[in-house]
Amino acid sequence: MPDTTTDVFDVVILGAGISGIGAAHYLRTEHPEKSFTILESRETIGGTWDLFRYPGIRSDSDLHTFGYEFKPWRDKQAIADAPRILDYLNEAVADDDLAGHIRFQRRAIAADWSTSEQLWSITVRHNDSDVVETVKTRWIFAGTGYYDYDEGFTPHFEGRERFTGQIIHPQHWPEDLDYRGKKVVVIGSGATAVTLVPSMAADAAHVTMLQRTPTYILPLPREDAIANTLKRTFGDKRGFAMARQKNILQQKALYKLCQRFPDQARKVIRSTNARLLPDAFDVDTHFNPPDNPWDQRLCVVPDGDLFRTLRHGQASIATGHIKTFTETGVELTDGTVLDADIIITATGLNLQLFGGMAISTDGEAVDLSKSVAYRGAMLSGVPNFLLAIGYTNSSWTLKIGLLCEYFCRILTHMDERGYTSVQPVPDPSMETLPLLNFGAGYVKRSLDSLPKQGTMAPWQMTMSVSADVKQLRKGEVDDRFLRYQRASVPAANAAR
Repeated sequence: MPDTTTDVFDVVILGAGISGIGAAHYLRTEHPEKSFTILESRETIGGTWDLFRYPGIRSDSDLHTFGYEFKPWRDKQAIADAPRILDYLNEAVADDDLAGHIRFQRRAIAADWSTSEQLWSITVRHNDSDVVETVKTRWIFAGTGYYDYDEGFTPHFEGRERFTGQIIHPQHWPEDLDYRGKKVVVIGSGATAVTLVPSMAADAAHVTMLQRTPTYILPLPREDAIANTLKRTFGDKRGFAMARQKNILQQKALYKLCQRFPDQARKVIRSTNARLLPDAFDVDTHFNPPDNPWDQRLCVVPDGDLFRTLRHGQASIATGHIKTFTETGVELTDGTVLDADIIITATGLNLQLFGGMAISTDGEAVDLSKSVAYRGAMLSGVPNFLLAIGYTNSSWTLKIGLLCEYFCRILTHMDERGYTSVQPVPDPSMETLPLLNFGAGYVKRSLDSLPKQGTMAPWQMTMSVSADVKQLRKGEVDDRFLRYQRASVPAANAAR
């Protein structure tokens, strides 16, 4: 079918997940005069929280910080499961009357910036038909996260084809999977694995978490007693704000202590693990990561459910390298054989920025690996484009809220001075570093294809709320690195 061209918008938001819905709220409240639409490639909102359907899926951040600053989290659960998070996001959509702004089954596959028009032309494929349309917009807000929604990461396993049972990646969980009374091996040691093991153990015959390398794991109450007391005492709005600040400070303190005193932090985590594990449990083998705390994200287990499952004998941990899959399970290089009816490959994600959308300016492809992130919000060489990447050492949404505030401040500045575009321009002599200083495997595998960060402000990807409050909420919106432009011929009037 031939292309169709639709209206011109002030902002096109990519993704109706927690980032995109948050961006729409800020546009609604700070710039109600702006026209916008949300392009969502799936058939419903929620992003991560609707895509993943495996047992027990939940946030590993507390919802007082993972939730929006503008919308109190009222549920008693602080470490909340996906259905509660989806309810919260649906409420946010209803609160701001966003449903009519979301276009489902619309995947942005390419975007080209026209300097002469001062507009983006986005090529949009309708997933539910063969229609391709062009949507024009002044700004793109990329709330797509940073992983591939279509395919999770599974490494090569020797002998995989020999296994006669089921092999499942958590990103593609079958709704009809029956694991009652079956032996399950979960390969992995990250947040997904430590969620799956206790969630499946009650019904499975036995669940084994097979890890190549241990991860730091800490118990955390599912319900935050102090936060719930604050909300009862001071009301939802004020109590939520107080609980949010408390938890921001707690997260900051934990991260800084782990970074500054890694040996002491390791001892505290180890003693906590040993206290919760069965007597004579081999802590040195199974809970002794080679890196320092917070070199990778700490895994949280609500109410210590993983440890409880291990104590009750419903699950076990094996640490080692896989030699081969067999017809009936997995054989490790040390000769250990793990029987399995079902193998879950909780082996991570594939990184993918902007949903795989190709970006060009004036018809020339942009090599994202040569772009440099500015304030963690924009990219050099890419005008009128904001990327939403949250914190890796804290709650994702804390960063997203600050990015949205900064975006709205940029829009105000441009409106006041008649600018039509802006892009950051780095000093070509500045050294660059990988975009994310984070040890997760899925990050390391993709660093070469990602944009870079600089070695000095404002070109660094900060992972600090207080630093970002200074640079995003209070920092300048017009400095020597930003190049603003006025169109010589006004772009088409925006749709209202």
